[in-house]
Amino acid sequence: MTIIAHISDTHFDGSGRALTRVRQTMAFLRGCNLDVILVTGDLADHGAVEEYDEVKAELVADIPVLMLPGNHDDRSAYRKILLDSDGAAPINQLKRAGGLLFALCDSTIPGEDDGLLAPETLDWLEGVLGAAQEPVFVALHHHPIRLNNPLLDSIRLRNPEDLAAVLQAASTPRAVFCGHAHAAAAGTFAGLPLIAAPGIFSTTRLPWTTTDDLAWANTFDRDDVPGVVFHVVEDGELTSHFRGIGE
Repeated sequence: MTIIAHISDTHFDGSGRALTRVRQTMAFLRGCNLDVILVTGDLADHGAVEEYDEVKAELVADIPVLMLPGNHDDRSAYRKILLDSDGAAPINQLKRAGGLLFALCDSTIPGEDDGLLAPETLDWLEGVLGAAQEPVFVALHHHPIRLNNPLLDSIRLRNPEDLAAVLQAASTPRAVFCGHAHAAAAGTFAGLPLIAAPGIFSTTRLPWTTTDDLAWANTFDRDDVPGVVFHVVEDGELTSHFRGIGE
């Protein structure tokens, strides 16, 4: 059995608030019996080098912590601080952790909020899935399905059909994990479970829970507690548990 703690959208911005929420989250997770921690993007808020210094110092544990970029991240700064490399190409990584394979895909478009899996990323993922001899869990930042929130859905993945084609052509993918939504959500995509992690920095409100117009100014609840999804993988089966992280 492998237990994955899935979090997202830490948005380190140099503020004490963001730092406190991440420290609260990581202290909780370090006290759990886990195998892997997965962070699905928007590690930094402005893509500044100093923000990645905080990421590097805070998103650490005695177990593997897997990370990928989101629309607020900057590839060059991300590479420099977290990967000790340089370049502006998509940051795609294949990682083994907790006895599982994770294909970490870069769905970012520099300077844009919505997402796109570039041809080189799709080719890379196709190769990974084709060569794998075991189940692969695919992770990216942007959600590839509608979440029924007009604002979030306006900045989702632009080319979900391309991702679906790659996943459906292979026998190895088992689930798709994403972030970006700042809210826990579950659905299906390309015949696979699709799980979006809640946000650490804030939580999005749902349109039907407020009588006010859902504009960006009132979309994010900054007082809701951070959240985590625990994915349990046993004998090839996936179960996901959603929890808030209190004080």
